[in-house]
Amino acid sequence: MKQEKIKRRPYLWEALISFGFLIVIMGISLGIYGSDPHVPLLIGTAFSSIMALRLGFSWTEIEESMKQGIYQALQAVIILTIIGVLVGVWIEAGVVPAMIYYGLSIISPSVYLPVTMIICSITSLATGTSWGTVGTVGIAMIGIASGLGIPLPIAAGAILSGAYFGDKLSPLSDTTNLAPAVSGTDVFTHIKYMVPVTSISFIISIILFFIVGLGYDSGTTNLETISIIQNGIKEMFNITPILLISPIAVIVAIALKVPAIPGISLGILLGILEAFFIQGSNFGAILSASYYGFVSETGIAVVDNLFTTGGITNMMYAISLTFISMMFGGIMETTGQLEVIVNTVIKRLKTASQLIAATMITCVFSNMTMPEQVISIVVPGRMYAPAYRKMGIHPKSLSAALEASGTMSSSLIPWTACAVYMSTTLGVPTIEYIPWTFFLYITPILTLLLSKTKLVVVEIGDDPSTVVEILSNVQENLVEA
Repeated sequence: MKQEKIKRRPYLWEALISFGFLIVIMGISLGIYGSDPHVPLLIGTAFSSIMALRLGFSWTEIEESMKQGIYQALQAVIILTIIGVLVGVWIEAGVVPAMIYYGLSIISPSVYLPVTMIICSITSLATGTSWGTVGTVGIAMIGIASGLGIPLPIAAGAILSGAYFGDKLSPLSDTTNLAPAVSGTDVFTHIKYMVPVTSISFIISIILFFIVGLGYDSGTTNLETISIIQNGIKEMFNITPILLISPIAVIVAIALKVPAIPGISLGILLGILEAFFIQGSNFGAILSASYYGFVSETGIAVVDNLFTTGGITNMMYAISLTFISMMFGGIMETTGQLEVIVNTVIKRLKTASQLIAATMITCVFSNMTMPEQVISIVVPGRMYAPAYRKMGIHPKSLSAALEASGTMSSSLIPWTACAVYMSTTLGVPTIEYIPWTFFLYITPILTLLLSKTKLVVVEIGDDPSTVVEILSNVQENLVEA
């Protein structure tokens, strides 16, 4: 009778080899050859499968772990799909062109960057979603940047800086609710505690964007290009303020806590109606724009490049990368390879600042190896919560560290679901916008620098009333979510 192989926990060196192999293969493929991350991730998945076999997992279990990883990303895949439809329909309907047309008329190039960050901050704070902000306001702002002569990577940096401000502070944000839930405090204690460091990061970012924007004042901007774009838009579309109803409706719906998928679908429906009644489009043209994307054929290069986009096919790059990255993440989570590294680290931590730093590094590692923002908050939060309590540190210090690293780094690693969505939606490669996402890396740097002060580290005894017990069944549900 054949005996079933006994599964065991990985040794530290085995876990380090798995992580190290992925980092090396990614570094060689992306850094030296400029390859897309899909195949390198697939190679990393194959290597992690071999390591899982070594740990005693059967192929059936490994396959199941990959499917479970993909399952965790299905909501993101659905959103990617309908965002593709939304963009195609909104261009066909003239919604995106209208936003760009009016934006080019009222925004000065010299203040574009700080104004963009502020607008996206307000939108994300009201809606609680960086994805929704980028998929609505962000699309318009990236188009306006093209017309104003501002490099798209810099514009994307301002958009993402604003979008993640709300994702970090809004009580409507999923990460803002998850972080305190897994840490052991309430959401409003968590938000209040994050305000000082987040505000400093916000102010520094606004100042930096203002300084960068001074290099793009009206004296150096190609005003003729702006005129060409606006004239091209008016020739191709009927422009009216009524077209702004669709994006406003989506923002209001999400602010009223309508789930993302039906909220975005509402925008698609309104866009279809506007395409019919304002642009005179037929059903075939709308279907084509939804699947293949809108194709601009004005003969004006700058206009055609701006509006030839959208559709489901335009999102397949992102969707395929999401599937592959989550296959890898599923194996790494099931085999416990991240956990063994964290447990080894925890034993060596002596101070609160060391614990904060270890938490943040682990969140970044989670985003690199289990590329889903929610996992990068839930898994490290669950692992480190006992260590914080044992050291007498308030759980809001943990929740703030999770947000400063897990949330902030999610769009800075090219193969994460967030980065794939942002780069695909804005049309800017992750590696190009990274240097300009000031808010996304100033926040974790400040958190580390201030980790010896009460702005970041608070003892349980200083605020015992806001410490709550973590229910094991709540944690299990969060991990499964």
